[in-house]
Amino acid sequence: MLDPVTLAVLKGRLEQIADEMDATLYRSAFNPIIAEAHDACHGLYDAESGATLVQGKSGLPVFVGAMSFAVQAAARAAAERGGMVDGDVWLFNDPYDGGTHANDFKLVRPVFRDGKLFCFLASAAHWHDIGGAVPGNYNPSATECWQEAVQIPPVRIVRGGTLDADVLAILKANTRLPDSLWGDLNGQLAALELGAGRLDGLLGEYGDSTVKDALETLRLRALRLMRDHIERLPDGEYAFADTLDNDGVRDETLTIALKLRVAGDKLTLDFSETSPSCAGPVNISRATAIAACYVALKHVFPDVPANAGVLDAVDVVLPDGLLISAARPRPVGGYTETILRMIDVIFCAVAQAAPERAPAQAYGTINALSIAGYRSDEARKGQRWVMFSFFGGGHGGHSDGDGLSHGNAPISTATIPPLEILEAAYPVRFTQWALRPDSAGDGQHRGGLGAIYEIELLEDSAEAFIFGERGRSAPKGIAGGTSAVPNVFKYENEGQWHTPPMTSKMLGIRLKRGERVRLETPGGGGYGSPQARSAQARERDQKMGYVSQAEQEQAA
Repeated sequence: MLDPVTLAVLKGRLEQIADEMDATLYRSAFNPIIAEAHDACHGLYDAESGATLVQGKSGLPVFVGAMSFAVQAAARAAAERGGMVDGDVWLFNDPYDGGTHANDFKLVRPVFRDGKLFCFLASAAHWHDIGGAVPGNYNPSATECWQEAVQIPPVRIVRGGTLDADVLAILKANTRLPDSLWGDLNGQLAALELGAGRLDGLLGEYGDSTVKDALETLRLRALRLMRDHIERLPDGEYAFADTLDNDGVRDETLTIALKLRVAGDKLTLDFSETSPSCAGPVNISRATAIAACYVALKHVFPDVPANAGVLDAVDVVLPDGLLISAARPRPVGGYTETILRMIDVIFCAVAQAAPERAPAQAYGTINALSIAGYRSDEARKGQRWVMFSFFGGGHGGHSDGDGLSHGNAPISTATIPPLEILEAAYPVRFTQWALRPDSAGDGQHRGGLGAIYEIELLEDSAEAFIFGERGRSAPKGIAGGTSAVPNVFKYENEGQWHTPPMTSKMLGIRLKRGERVRLETPGGGGYGSPQARSAQARERDQKMGYVSQAEQEQAA
């Protein structure tokens, strides 16, 4: 049995290894989505089950939940080809085995001690462009995975410590931005190398068995704490359903439905009544869906240690063939929109049992926007450029206060890329980057505000693509709070503003120099009855410009 002090020291040391791996990649990646937005993650995973042992605090939590499936996929591939070998690194982007979507490349490295596998280190990161029909790969009209991106199964990118030039050549041939790919790959490999060195030092200092005992103890603590939290919830069944605008191919509403059942210290998340898998790219794989449940539960119970113990007390019911248990070749590129709605329904179901535990719904879409073209200046004439970014909105009000304004999606700890970075890297200018007044739900604690982004093209021509959500169904309040406002996307052609036929998704938007695209993102839902909001808070809202006088009068 480990003493509490040693356990606390080892917990901190192990988390530091994952944090250093995160920092190594962020500082060396070429792609702003990794370097600035931190769309990546690192962790330590169990040698036998692939279960999450430790995660970095600045990486994307949804990757941590999905990466245990990725580690298992790499282990299965290795078993078919001679087994895991010290010095090898496995690479792949299969979203059906490893979760999320094809932009997210997973690298898995075994760690051996005295010839025996101790654990796995893994890295996941969003690569800028990997082929497919649309630059940046968020193709809203894809009907199969091959239209979204190149598909790479688990392969050895490093063999016995040497980079495999053949695999690298295939990767470089399947991207519009080979330099970005090369930089991001090397950043991930460097992060794994650093992690292996740090872990080797820790094991040498404390001994393999002591560190293994600490990892097992931390998982059991997470399980016990989860069971304790669940047992405090009232027994019963709590149901909630929400919708997606459409799948980008057919203009039909899709439903994500949850029955949350509490029985003693056991929690069941039953998604059986969710819509079946669809033609367009808002499907997600089973691995991604389970990862989304992990993220939602970590929001609801934030003090539980971040490891596999979080889900050990939870049953997730996901019948085959659903929108959220899709199989190849159903397209999954827009996975972000669907897992955000899964998190929304979990929050709202939990709010029926314990409203003090759950926030109201956040803005519910990353608004994946890509603008791409070719340089026309003499120095870089004909050079390809691809701007891909995601954007912020308001978070939901909660029992402790108002929601965060202009935050990033609750699937991650990523940051919104700064406009200075985007303007420096691409031929665009932000003519507006501001909070969106009157965009939040009202309540005792109002939601946070959404944002307004307006982007002007500075090149002769370009093509834009938008993959968003919440254009028809606004984020909802809880405990009597009201809904926020829907998402709005517009684009300018010949001095006239237009909106997509499917509201939130469109490809092939042709832009000329000086023309703009505009996003007006939702705020978060409100928490509690609007009548309970204090006069002082309402006065401050109006004084700060968060709420207009007309909106205040309507609330009164």
